Amino acid sequence: MLPAALMTLLLALVLGAGPADARYRVGMAEQSAEMFTAPAWQQLRLKRVRYLVPWDWARTEHKAEVLEFMAAARVHRQDVLVTFTAHRGCFVDRRYSRSRACRAPSARQYRKAFRRFDNRFPWVRTYAAWNEVNHISQPTFRSPRLAVRYYRVLRRETRRRRFRVMAADVLDTSNMRRYVRSFLRLAPGRPRLWGLHNYQDVNYGTSADTRTLLETVPGQVWLTETNGVVKIGNSPHFGYSPARAARRARWMFRLAGRYDSTRRGLRSRITRLFIYQWFGAPRNASFDAGLVDPGGTPRAAYYVVKRYARSRR
Repeated sequence: MLPAALMTLLLALVLGAGPADARYRVGMAEQSAEMFTAPAWQQLRLKRVRYLVPWDWARTEHKAEVLEFMAAARVHRQDVLVTFTAHRGCFVDRRYSRSRACRAPSARQYRKAFRRFDNRFPWVRTYAAWNEVNHISQPTFRSPRLAVRYYRVLRRETRRRRFRVMAADVLDTSNMRRYVRSFLRLAPGRPRLWGLHNYQDVNYGTSADTRTLLETVPGQVWLTETNGVVKIGNSPHFGYSPARAARRARWMFRLAGRYDSTRRGLRSRITRLFIYQWFGAPRNASFDAGLVDPGGTPRAAYYVVKRYARSRR
């Protein structure tokens, strides 16, 4: 018979195994295939990547770029989260263009474009129907019904081939809760996978927006695009500072860790974290959250990621 002290220790180990099993996993979100050949990226040994694909990718000048990225991801054995998005160049001066090229696709057009992509890359295991559905840069901004239309198409396509579908991929703006509630009312079935870009919480050192989504939706939440930003426009609060970005990246990991297991009052938990982005931008760019500078030299945030991601690959 085991001594009482040993029994107590074994029981503690068993009960303590839950949170470790529930830990979120880390990946990168990036648009350049050059990342895969960077020694610094290879040292991270990550297995997941998120990639944005214009819905009309096959009939634009970006087709070769998409093919190159997907081929490189396959060679490096990446599990790719593919997220469809608007035609490039449609959001200018805070307005979404009304040009013909920028019109939201019909369900039929969307299905045709999706099948062309999926037939080309049948190894993709997870799709997000549309990027940042609640943001002004997308044609879905004022229409949760349109976002649900694309989700419905992908949901039906799972009958042809098994893959996961992310219901809604949202940005942590003031309309997030209202938008998601509308989406839930309109969506078929019971969506259990959601995406969140929690830039505000990460860069202000808060948690309210992240918690709001976790209170609202059931299942799993993937932080599909987030990071400490090096620079945003001409903001006095977010001028160029790799050091500040590193501090915020540290909070990003702690925030994800706070909610990666079931908590009282919440309907979902965080199970994935995709860090955007790998390559930084020139100093005069309007947005920069790169882990490395434009020349590929690691910034301070890279070493934060290297430390935290080691056990969450």
